[in-house]
Amino acid sequence: MADNGISRRRLIGTAGATGLALGAAGGAAGYAAAPSDASGASSTGRAASLTSLGTDEVMFHGKHQPGITTPVQSRGHLVAFDLAAGAGRKEAAALLRRWSATAERLMAGKATTGEDTDVARDAGPSSLTVTFGFGHSFFGRTGLEKQRPSALDPLPDFSSDHLDKARSDGDLWVQIGANDPLVAFHALRAIQKEAGDAARVRWQMNGFNRSPGATAQPMTTRNLMGQIDGSNNPKPSQDDFDRRIYVPASGAAQGPSWMAGGSYVVVRRIRMLLDDWEKLGVKDQEAVIGRHKSDGSPLTGGMETTEPKLEKAGADGKYVIALNAHARITRPDQNGGSAMLRRPFSYHDGFDKGGEPDAGLLFVCWQADPLRGFVPVQRKLDRGDALSEFIRHEASGLFAVPGGAAKGEYVGQRLLEG
Repeated sequence: MADNGISRRRLIGTAGATGLALGAAGGAAGYAAAPSDASGASSTGRAASLTSLGTDEVMFHGKHQPGITTPVQSRGHLVAFDLAAGAGRKEAAALLRRWSATAERLMAGKATTGEDTDVARDAGPSSLTVTFGFGHSFFGRTGLEKQRPSALDPLPDFSSDHLDKARSDGDLWVQIGANDPLVAFHALRAIQKEAGDAARVRWQMNGFNRSPGATAQPMTTRNLMGQIDGSNNPKPSQDDFDRRIYVPASGAAQGPSWMAGGSYVVVRRIRMLLDDWEKLGVKDQEAVIGRHKSDGSPLTGGMETTEPKLEKAGADGKYVIALNAHARITRPDQNGGSAMLRRPFSYHDGFDKGGEPDAGLLFVCWQADPLRGFVPVQRKLDRGDALSEFIRHEASGLFAVPGGAAKGEYVGQRLLEG
């Protein structure tokens, strides 16, 4: 485990992270933070990066919570809790205090303070992040309705939704990510145990991404449809990044003071109808997306990061990128500049009774205001995205994720003790 005598690589922010290609199954025009560039082009560099994976550490305390701009990890768990009957603001504050202390220890590669399961005894931090958020119902349960942000109003209904209410929403939300499955599970189990009598699990989902070092050189990830997923992700180096992703401390878009430095996360479980999708030829798949499957480049030419030429027509006079192609509909400039930071995980939960894979995308996107980010794009997709025939939105949630905790504080303290 890492300690003060070991050099630690802080993975907060996206230094070295590249944008991912426009999503082929996300239902929004955001982009995902890429894995660390530690995967190195040479075999020697790759071997060195693999030996450092366990020692990579993300800091728990900071202006923003970890797990937002942290490069996506190879393993993820999403879990929502409901406060127990009779539990209120006092119990919620004690719970967030326990959770924050546990997250800080685990992210540093240390054991929990209680009876530890020893699942991750031999591992270091492995880029572990634990992120906490509050659902719409949390504020009524804790008597804090006046502190509930208007941006947390329930998402509108979409005609393509097939939502399972039992796997949607929740009072509290936790995102866990790590580059080692045992480290991620250890954190999940610790968080669940620390909930004690204060909260119970409402739903829980498991996801994965490509492991760092799996490719000879850093590459954009692919989703389970085989499409490169998420180019041109907003980068912290861009002037408008904070404005798009984080709630400001002042100004017209400020919101409640306890949300300063925080963000809003939309979570959608999107099943991919892979049997139907895989019946299409590659050319037809590319027409649905508007990008080449091989490298993610637009059908109008160029590279993965080349802007699509939406007005370009072919010899037949038709648009090269069809009017209902996913890449056209999700372009920010086709949606009033709506953009968000995508940070999804793929999932596979076995096979249904018909033998079809229950697999797809755990869509996770971050923005300063979901009513200006996710909602307008999803509405447009709902009206005529060619990809809609091959996906199904089965669960949904929206959560307010407060800013990071300062040293000695716990996440949400400004809300619960303000």
